Amino acid sequence: MFSLLLIVIYLSFISLGLPDSLLGAAWPSMQPLLGVPISYAGGLSMIISCGTVISSLLSDRLLRRFGTGLVVSCSVLLTAVALFGYSISSRFWMLCLFAVPYGLGAGAVDAALNHYVALHYAARHMSWLHCFWGVGCSLSPYIMSFYLHRGDDWQGGYRAISLLQIILTVMLFCSLPLWKRSHAAEDVKGAAPVPMKQLLRERGVIQALVIFFSYCALESTAGLWASSFLVQERGVDPETAARFASLFYIGITVGRLLSGFVADRFGDHKMTRFGLCGITAGVILVLLPLPDVCALSGLVMIGFGCAPIYPCQIHATPSLFGTDRAQAMIGMQMACAYIGTTLMPPLFGVIAEKAGLRMFPLFLAFFLVLMTLLTEQARQKQPE
Repeated sequence: MFSLLLIVIYLSFISLGLPDSLLGAAWPSMQPLLGVPISYAGGLSMIISCGTVISSLLSDRLLRRFGTGLVVSCSVLLTAVALFGYSISSRFWMLCLFAVPYGLGAGAVDAALNHYVALHYAARHMSWLHCFWGVGCSLSPYIMSFYLHRGDDWQGGYRAISLLQIILTVMLFCSLPLWKRSHAAEDVKGAAPVPMKQLLRERGVIQALVIFFSYCALESTAGLWASSFLVQERGVDPETAARFASLFYIGITVGRLLSGFVADRFGDHKMTRFGLCGITAGVILVLLPLPDVCALSGLVMIGFGCAPIYPCQIHATPSLFGTDRAQAMIGMQMACAYIGTTLMPPLFGVIAEKAGLRMFPLFLAFFLVLMTLLTEQARQKQPE
């Protein structure tokens, strides 16, 4: 029963990753048919991100009232409805409308499952959980390309993903008894929520939130702007640059798979240190005027370095701030992560327009240094 529930949790995180890369893959086909400027994709992304921030911040209250199983099941149902709505949309305003339930559902799933795994499972399972998110992100562009290649429009790809989400929703509702039986005594359902203002006054909370903001700022900026940097600043041909930019995300996914095998042995803090060292080596290779192969290798190394940081920081939350406050804290961490993902890549775009793409490795280095300093400050509260 314990293993069956874990399988359900892993499948849920695949479903969380499936829609995350779908808009980027579909937008080149969606944009001319909808008759809107290409920049409107950013508006959709902002609406989704706002929903995820709101539901992340509300996750503590929702979980304490309804329990993890029911919140996850209803949230995945929300994303399934939203994706089906995308598949029948013919106007941009319809996409904006369905982006609201999509963002609300995704944020609640993310916060709820991260909290549950951090509380009840070993560190390796947190790494593998986020590895499965990468699997979902990797699969959806292939599903979309399959439908586009056979002559269907983008709506067929969204319809296929929504069907997968509906199947998972049925599985989740059928699995509700498993959630009730597993760790029932430790569930947060029925307990009083932790006030956000009170939590913000706790020692180390602000630092932890800034770590999540900085990590997601670094990861999302690297993922979005790496190809442009390689092409315009290093003279790499676009095909090679695009291939290595995809290897950045593959590096994160594979790195999380591998880190799961050693996370229990080294602990959350050491794994985070290993990741920061990997990012440091990668940023140096990208920053220095070395042959192109060094910059390309550095990008992949940044991906591997990113791999353990996010899951290990989440897994450490109950031990750092207490199991009774873990869900409220994780919800706030998720919100800060989404804010970093949403705001920092566009900010770098503005910086690049003014100062050039040569600022790319320096921008990454800024958030790397910030993360490193704050992580070492938090070291004294975290057990080995």
